[in-house]
Amino acid sequence: KIMNNIATKLLERNFLLFITIVLFIVMYVAGLIVFKDKNFGNTQVFFNLFTSNAGLIIVSVGMTLVLITGGIDISVGSVVAVTSMMLAAMMEKANMGVVPAIIIVLLFGIVFGAVQGWLISYLNIQPFIVTLAGMFFARGLTAVISLEMISITNKTFLAIAQNKIHLPFGGYVNKKGVMIYPYVYPTVILAILTVVITYWMLKYTKFGRSIYALGGKEQSALLMGLNVKRTKLYVYIINGFLATLGGIAFCLNTTGAFVELAKGFEMDAIAATVIGGTPLTGGVGNVFGT
Repeated sequence: KIMNNIATKLLERNFLLFITIVLFIVMYVAGLIVFKDKNFGNTQVFFNLFTSNAGLIIVSVGMTLVLITGGIDISVGSVVAVTSMMLAAMMEKANMGVVPAIIIVLLFGIVFGAVQGWLISYLNIQPFIVTLAGMFFARGLTAVISLEMISITNKTFLAIAQNKIHLPFGGYVNKKGVMIYPYVYPTVILAILTVVITYWMLKYTKFGRSIYALGGKEQSALLMGLNVKRTKLYVYIINGFLATLGGIAFCLNTTGAFVELAKGFEMDAIAATVIGGTPLTGGVGNVFGT
């Protein structure tokens, strides 16, 4: 009886996630059947899901933090675009090195998040309004930098982007009878580390518990003695940082930038977060679900 009660509570909290996992398994099995002759069953195809969506995973982790507080951020897609454009322009037009360019875009993300967080937490402006303005600003800034597509030819950047990390499991025999082991790119490792670190922060730190308390009920969090405004500000700073970090991963995948890049990306991040069990009302959620 106790086990049944625990199972019922877990299912209630993670119903959307449970449905998503079931649908994924059903669709994956259907793919195995329908595309059996096109090597859909190769483990590499499965790991390509992570490679293609590494940037989205990182951005969605930041979105999870924001939604837990009861806020929202619709500027992340534009931030990904301007991050990619800044990287491309600095390396191709200004001949800047990879490390300085990455540091600059990460600092941009921190400042961008801090400005939005300050407007939301200290001036009490609605998150949707602030991040809508941020979306237009970042997208406009992308166009200001360049209206043309910029392809990245920096050898160091391309070496990082094309560096295959082979996995010691999941190997398969190809048509020539050679054992092939699946691989991922550094962006996947970066995405996994982001998920793990954020999960640890939410579960085991005072700041993480403050985020849940803030999303549960802001007035109650104030009565508990929590600094609500500062907590909310820090969440948007982290979100800005993760949006640019996701933009870097996205750029490593595309090795180029253009104005329309990552359009609608914010809806993918919000959808991933909500379907993963973090409601728009806040107070509940986890990054593994996302």
